[in-house]
Amino acid sequence: MSKRPRRNHAPAFKAKVALDALKGEQTLVELSQRYQIHPNQIAEWKKQLLEHAPDIFSKDRKPEQGPSVKDLHAKIGQLSMENDFLSGALGRIGDASAT
Repeated sequence: MSKRPRRNHAPAFKAKVALDALKGEQTLVELSQRYQIHPNQIAEWKKQLLEHAPDIFSKDRKPEQGPSVKDLHAKIGQLSMENDFLSGALGRIGDASAT
């Protein structure tokens, strides 16, 4: 019996399967045949959905924030200066080897 390669499922797919499991219209075995996923995996996704559902409606939930625009502009400036310096240094090296 050959093993199927490991699959990575999208979060939207996991949520869909977990919601179908929560509805209770089909058994886990029926859902596993429908989505071609092991019943234990469906049960785990259902458990995770139930555990994290209150977090969705939490008021003190922190929005996921990346770096600020100010930090990104500072980084762009730094990289621009480094690029200018290195291109100037490379130009001087090229001139010295030409003589």
